[in-house]
Amino acid sequence: MDFQKIYDVIVVGAGHAGCEASLAAARMGADTLLVTISIDNIALMPCNPAIGGIGKGNLVKDMDALGGEMAKNIDETGIQFRVLNKRKGPAVWCSRAQADKHLYKDRFQTVLMSTPSLDVKQGIVTEILVENGAVRGVETACGQTFLARRIVICGGTFIGGEIFIGDKVITAGRMYEPSATALSESLKKIGFNPIRLKTDTPARVHIDSLNFNGLEEYVSDDDIIPFSAETTSIKLPQIKCYGTQTNEETHKVVRNAVEESLFYNGVRESNGPRYCPSMEDKVLKFPEKTSHKLVLEPEGLKSKEVHVNGFSCSISVEAQIKAYRTVKGMEKCKFIRPAYAIQYDVYQPTGLNHNYETKLIKGLFFGGQLNGTSGYEEAAVQGFMAGVNAVLSLDNKEPLVLGRNESYIGVLTDDLVLKGITEPYRMFTSRSEYRLLTREDNAEERLLEYGYKLGLISKTRYDRFQEDMQDINNEIERLKTTLIKKNPENEQYLAQFGVSISQSFKAEELLKRPQLSYNDIIKLTGGGLTGRKARQVEIKIKYSGYIEGMEESNHEDIENIVIPDNFSYDNISGLRLEYVDKLKEIKPKTLGQVIRIPGLTKTAASVLAVEIYKQNKKAK
Repeated sequence: MDFQKIYDVIVVGAGHAGCEASLAAARMGADTLLVTISIDNIALMPCNPAIGGIGKGNLVKDMDALGGEMAKNIDETGIQFRVLNKRKGPAVWCSRAQADKHLYKDRFQTVLMSTPSLDVKQGIVTEILVENGAVRGVETACGQTFLARRIVICGGTFIGGEIFIGDKVITAGRMYEPSATALSESLKKIGFNPIRLKTDTPARVHIDSLNFNGLEEYVSDDDIIPFSAETTSIKLPQIKCYGTQTNEETHKVVRNAVEESLFYNGVRESNGPRYCPSMEDKVLKFPEKTSHKLVLEPEGLKSKEVHVNGFSCSISVEAQIKAYRTVKGMEKCKFIRPAYAIQYDVYQPTGLNHNYETKLIKGLFFGGQLNGTSGYEEAAVQGFMAGVNAVLSLDNKEPLVLGRNESYIGVLTDDLVLKGITEPYRMFTSRSEYRLLTREDNAEERLLEYGYKLGLISKTRYDRFQEDMQDINNEIERLKTTLIKKNPENEQYLAQFGVSISQSFKAEELLKRPQLSYNDIIKLTGGGLTGRKARQVEIKIKYSGYIEGMEESNHEDIENIVIPDNFSYDNISGLRLEYVDKLKEIKPKTLGQVIRIPGLTKTAASVLAVEIYKQNKKAK
């Protein structure tokens, strides 16, 4: 027993989910303990050394506006920053940054170890202690017991983890790190039934064994946009990454080696990520494709390791080397670490409430990859929300549950809890029906108020945001009233963009023209804003019609009809029995959530709406 101390919150695991969960809890004032298998590997990037991407960048910026740490951490340790999809509209712009993976984990470790109210201890949690249907504490492999009022499990791939290379099976949570096998058994004993998912990671090759001549180059954007709204500049030097591709010879080697892989010869079954498939899946499921894109990504400014993005697999090491050496630029590559697959326990997220507390055990929260997701960013935001809600539940405060119309975090949570998973879940902008409202650029406008009320956003930042919004609104009003006159000088300037005017126009109206940018307009009007504020002005004006239309459709009555906690689904005329069983299992909070449960229809929601009205009237 650790001095009989009772923590407010214990977080198990220090991957991206556990880091955010423990920081959020401690920063909200909860007495918090973080238990991890390896303190040296806190916030390790075991696969792709990057943060962000399509949909994922939105998650990180959402979390930054709430008070999370990931955005600041990548800004401090990023060595290549790019905004993807810039040729498309702002609803699908997504930030991505390559990290120096060693600096990334070192900085996060320093932040955690320096946070008041947060103890960090190394240990393997072997059992979750439960008493009368509620959490009591944890036990570790070396016999320590730590007591707590709330527990957040962020086990990543460690719970029941097994690594596969060819026909070899290694019990591990990551290569050379032990699996949390006993914790898997403890959760089964409590009543949680795991399902098995799989993910893969590529080999790491020595940079001096590669030839980058003739390969496609990827460089940082000239105008780097940080992830965090608090970051004023990017400090580290920026590097190049290099694009290459597989070929038919590569595919032949992989195809010949597939039979030795346990996932492809019928010995093991598991669902892998559809949107980040292994090379075996690419070759077998898309035989018509003669090549697949790869990106060679250095793992740090001083590191000799290169991550071969796009070539994950679980064939034998000998076959891996042979296949990698068929690729342009890698003809003489030398392996530092082989590629491998890992299979691990996850728990169907329909067993969670929207606040990430399990329905089975009071005070037990799940965050991250054990909920069936894939990716650092998805894990981090779940850990953050679980940590926040664990603290809020201590005093029976209203949980933080974000709507789909408010954030990508709300979309991810809603999708997991209502739809469940059959494969590793990955975030995309296409998953959000409100993506024009939940853009990267307006994360603070949507979410900073929540973070400020939680105590995770400083007053300095909050006051700065208020001033920024005032500047933005004032500038929009200025452009609405400023007249750009039809005169030879203005006509000549606009003609270079293919714009002609037959009369004088308000600056706001001209900015809506696709050929013109905000910077073009302020050259005609004078004044103007810069940086993040300038981008918001341009987007708000250019897409005002779409945004206003979406905001109006955002207030459908059915979304806001609350289902009472004691609502009975039994004996409702017109509601099919299969619907009743599903509703009892998932326990939706609103009719909007009902519609998003797979298999349920708007007709079923309408039947429920009538019954809710009847039961409420009867109760009154």
